[in-house]
Amino acid sequence: MRFKTAVALVLLGLLTLLAGIGQKTIWAPSETFTVSVPTDATQAPLTVIDQNLRTLHGGTVTINIQGEGNFTLAAGRPDDVDAWVGPTAHNTITGVADDGKSLQLEHADGEATAPSPAGSDLWVASEDASGELDYSWTPPADGEWSLLLASDGTKPAPSSISMTFPNDTSTPWAVPLMVIGSLLILAGIVVAALFSGGTSRGPKGGNGSGGGSLFAQRARAKAEARSTAPLGTMAAGPEGSPSASPAPSASPSSSRSTVMTAVAAVVAAVLVAGTGAVASASSGPAPAPSPEPTGNASETAEEAPVSPVLLDAQFRRILEQVSSATDAADAAKDAGQLVPRVAGTELEVRTQNYKIRSQVGAYEARMPVRSTKLLTTVVTSKRDWPRSVLAVTQGEGNVVPQLLTLVQLTPRDNYKLVETTPLQPGTTFPSIARGGTETLAANDKSGLLYSGEEALAGLADRLTTPDSSFKDKLVEGESSPYIADTLSYQAEVVKSGENGNFAFTHKVVPESVVVFRTADGGALVLGRINFGFDGTPKAAGDKLTIGDDAAALAGGKETTTGMVLSFAESTAVYIPPAGSTDPMKLVAATRGLVGASFK
Repeated sequence: MRFKTAVALVLLGLLTLLAGIGQKTIWAPSETFTVSVPTDATQAPLTVIDQNLRTLHGGTVTINIQGEGNFTLAAGRPDDVDAWVGPTAHNTITGVADDGKSLQLEHADGEATAPSPAGSDLWVASEDASGELDYSWTPPADGEWSLLLASDGTKPAPSSISMTFPNDTSTPWAVPLMVIGSLLILAGIVVAALFSGGTSRGPKGGNGSGGGSLFAQRARAKAEARSTAPLGTMAAGPEGSPSASPAPSASPSSSRSTVMTAVAAVVAAVLVAGTGAVASASSGPAPAPSPEPTGNASETAEEAPVSPVLLDAQFRRILEQVSSATDAADAAKDAGQLVPRVAGTELEVRTQNYKIRSQVGAYEARMPVRSTKLLTTVVTSKRDWPRSVLAVTQGEGNVVPQLLTLVQLTPRDNYKLVETTPLQPGTTFPSIARGGTETLAANDKSGLLYSGEEALAGLADRLTTPDSSFKDKLVEGESSPYIADTLSYQAEVVKSGENGNFAFTHKVVPESVVVFRTADGGALVLGRINFGFDGTPKAAGDKLTIGDDAAALAGGKETTTGMVLSFAESTAVYIPPAGSTDPMKLVAATRGLVGASFK
């Protein structure tokens, strides 16, 4: 019985130890697991991979895509991806099925086709592939990022998609099992050692009274001691005669009971130790206490970081494409090459500039658009459309820094250059947060001395009237007198035009106004002012003469009926914050001839 107990403990310990080692070796879980889109999934021109999948199991997720022909996988902010998808029918991969064997797919009905997402400015990064693509999904920056998969927008997006995730390779029972197994083996060895120490026998040939276990010998010794005890320890028998109380004898079964009690104590200790090991192995660190709220919910929401609509690398890529398009168009004097990347005021001004330069060789070209020597960028944190951004560059051919205003009208449009405005010499560009800033509506005066439209209206009034009410409210640098030069030019035309009556107007184009909040709480407003120059002969037969540049657009140099010249003025004005005593300041301005005609 004693030997069997020891052997049982050792065998049990070996099995437990081997079970723990097995969990770390032959039974260790795989480091990754792969799941795929069901083969019977409904087809759609677009497939969205939800941003939650990237962080579902921690670590880097790899995606394998197989399809026929060319396809594009693009990464963008979740709201940007959703906005680009819009009303188009699409599938969304939302997660992993409960059984862990497939990806969950949700289908949304909608329009059957969409434009190709390839080359869209909305994506911070994209991968073009043919046939098959292995993609490691890593975030390009902080925040949430989704993926969009498409062929050309008309064909179904590739449907053979599998994702490989990091697997949970933890084995919380491995170490506890090894510890418990080792302790059980040790307990078996201890039990065997204890019994082997008490197996000696009495003198050979005796009646066995001297043999037996150590426990039995001790029991007989105690009985003998009681038999020689003094009379005072005797008790009366049934008939009054003294008799000794019989001592209990130690039997082999009681000996075994004592040993088993000791073994049970050892096993209990082992189990307690094992339980503690399991607890320490399976329990993670206690969660940190939640910080006490320091304000109300609205304050917390206002302090939450905002995501700029463009990352720095994304902005540089767009600028390079805009610069390349304008360089090619300028060199060829071909406005058609501007269309993919230039719009609005700048498209109109450059188109007319090309026309004039094709007839008047001395006419000055527009300042080149450069992406190099990027001095600063201004990016809106406003997530809806249209979106406006601003770059200040001073590359080759830029005598002064140039403000480049770009606008994205809708999610599926690319950014287009709408205005180029050279910084006035000696003027400092106001400080604006690089990580994204607020854009304001043209009529929004919150926190400002004037709204954006009021500021540009004030500039228009100053350019029209020498004694404008804004004369002291909107100023310009002494070394960059655009306002003064304009007033001087208009006065000179009136003075020298003996045969005509002339009128000048400056009117703000409301839809062109863009307002960015500056770091000091003020604002920078940019926009177009239409400069009109109207001339009429004073008397019948009087002639008015226009310059070669205007003649290239009007089709002649002289008129007896009158003429109209139109200029587009691109301007930028700094507006101080509310409560300031400082005047507004003209930051940048230029003009270009866009029209000339005879009445």
